[in-house]
Amino acid sequence: MDFSLVDKSNANRIVDFVQNELLTKVGLRTLSPKDPRYQGKYEGGRQSRDRAYHSGTIWPWLTGPFTTSFLKAKGYTATNLKFASENLIMPMLSSQMSQGGLGTISEICDADPPHLPRGCIAQAWSVAEPLRAYIEDVLQIRPQFENDVLIIRNAHKIYA
Repeated sequence: MDFSLVDKSNANRIVDFVQNELLTKVGLRTLSPKDPRYQGKYEGGRQSRDRAYHSGTIWPWLTGPFTTSFLKAKGYTATNLKFASENLIMPMLSSQMSQGGLGTISEICDADPPHLPRGCIAQAWSVAEPLRAYIEDVLQIRPQFENDVLIIRNAHKIYA
């Protein structure tokens, strides 16, 4: 979001928790392995897969919003930009592009190593969100006219 919902201290605590409990080299788990409801593999019959879908299964697309949140909370310093590139974006891209569907990123992955790709083999949001975060947040190439749109949107709220 263009604004924060929590103060800086809470933002850092949330980012630290997500980094320590949910982050993997291929994306974010939907539940911590410490949670008793955690399902480490997305396999078996439909009911088993349905239970695992949001109970640990990794969603690669969440790398994008997490990268944005990490940099907003920690700051857009050269060190943090390098960390985000080398530890958040590139490991996911390099490991996923040769699994599942060659040259693309799968919908989901097993929560437990080796984080096998599952679901749809070429998911648009799994490709788009990490790429968006890399371009907009790590490389800091922002959309042209972004500030103009934000100013107009905020002015509309004030006068509406």
